[in-house]
Amino acid sequence: MYKTYEIADRLMAWVSDLLQRFTGEPSPVWNQIVYSLLVFLIAIVLGRILRVIVVYAIQKLVRYRGSSLIKGLAEAHIFSRMTHIIPPLVILALLPFAFHGLPTFLKLIEKLCWIYVLGVIVFSINTQLSVFWKIYSPRTALRDRPMKGMLQIIKGILAGFWVIVTVSILIERSPMALITGLGAFAAVLMLVFKDSILGFVAGVQLSQNDMIRNGDWIVVPGGSVNGIVIDVSLNTVKVQNFDNTIVTLPPYSLVSGEVQNWRGMTESGGRRIMRSFTIDLSTVKFCTPEFLDQMKEIGILRDFIEKKEAQQQRGAVENTQNSEGLVNGTIETNLGLFRAYMTLYLQQHRFIGRQMTLMVRTLDPTDNGLPMQLYCFSTNTDWVSYESIQSEIFEHYAAIMPQFGLYPFQNPSSRDYVNAALLTAGHRPDELWGIPSATVRPTAARPVKPVVSATPPPTPQPPIPPK
Repeated sequence: MYKTYEIADRLMAWVSDLLQRFTGEPSPVWNQIVYSLLVFLIAIVLGRILRVIVVYAIQKLVRYRGSSLIKGLAEAHIFSRMTHIIPPLVILALLPFAFHGLPTFLKLIEKLCWIYVLGVIVFSINTQLSVFWKIYSPRTALRDRPMKGMLQIIKGILAGFWVIVTVSILIERSPMALITGLGAFAAVLMLVFKDSILGFVAGVQLSQNDMIRNGDWIVVPGGSVNGIVIDVSLNTVKVQNFDNTIVTLPPYSLVSGEVQNWRGMTESGGRRIMRSFTIDLSTVKFCTPEFLDQMKEIGILRDFIEKKEAQQQRGAVENTQNSEGLVNGTIETNLGLFRAYMTLYLQQHRFIGRQMTLMVRTLDPTDNGLPMQLYCFSTNTDWVSYESIQSEIFEHYAAIMPQFGLYPFQNPSSRDYVNAALLTAGHRPDELWGIPSATVRPTAARPVKPVVSATPPPTPQPPIPPK
């Protein structure tokens, strides 16, 4: 304090002597004005000089031994911004020695300087928080949590603290007294900032309960949201749908409503396949020994059929959980045998999880037939690969079904009616197009009955002689 007073006293004496030489008489008012301008100039020059020194030192440090944190802080210009605190501190240290008779003006200058100092500190801390988050969030477990909202909350609290302290400095009241006075306006604030308050609370719940992360696939039933979460903030949640459209949601709509998150499917390593064909009930029949011998030619069924036949000869009671070699299916009917084939096929499929639920079952009969459903899990959860695996299985399902004497139910089309009419008229099946495979058994060629026309053929005309 003594050193500061000595510097200010010498500076004031120098200004007074300089002005007295030019004017010839002392002038206290002009001494204060020139001294104030000189103090402001000194503060700005010191701030500039210190900023150049700091920036040069940081550049050297980053170039030779700079860590990712130092580089991030340097890119955010945090060090150069911190030097803005020097000019107001210089003004606060030197200016009071010039104003002894103008306390009101001096207090205003001091208030503005302290507000500026606190603003530089608060916004520098917010910048540091942003840099810390940018650097450390990809490296730690925080990358799987939507902590961006929490970071915004902390920034908002610091900014609110600066606003409250600024107002308390200007009105010369304690910050606690100001905060207590704000309680009277709580009802009004809740009405005006309802969405912000709801977003704030919902953002905290989303973060603390780990409900949604960046990269999650979410679906909001009954809405237009079906895609990947790309950003979770305090006020908004951005979702990129699979048609590349961006949907913005308030966080409280995800907390208060129903949201389907597919993260569990991704983390489990299995995506469910649950689809069915409807079997025509008229094609279901008992298996004959000849049919079973024919089915033994299918490699994966031979062992199953032989074990089942051996069990029948021993009189064993079938139990799909305890009997050796049994899967979903029987050898009593062609449908049961087909269920066994499909189960064995899925068990040997390289992209179907064997440790997860796997079964082929029949559902409740409908007017269109008996639905037979595949229930299993694909080990590849990628959407494109999953659809390819599912399509491959059901294409095989549809192609192999006629070998078991089974056919899926399908409503007739106009081509079916035309083919039926042509067959009735006497055309051979090989002359038609679009008849289902294995519908007509190959037999010896039958003579086609000529179609008798009710109109007599035209009488042939004699040829015209050439000219």
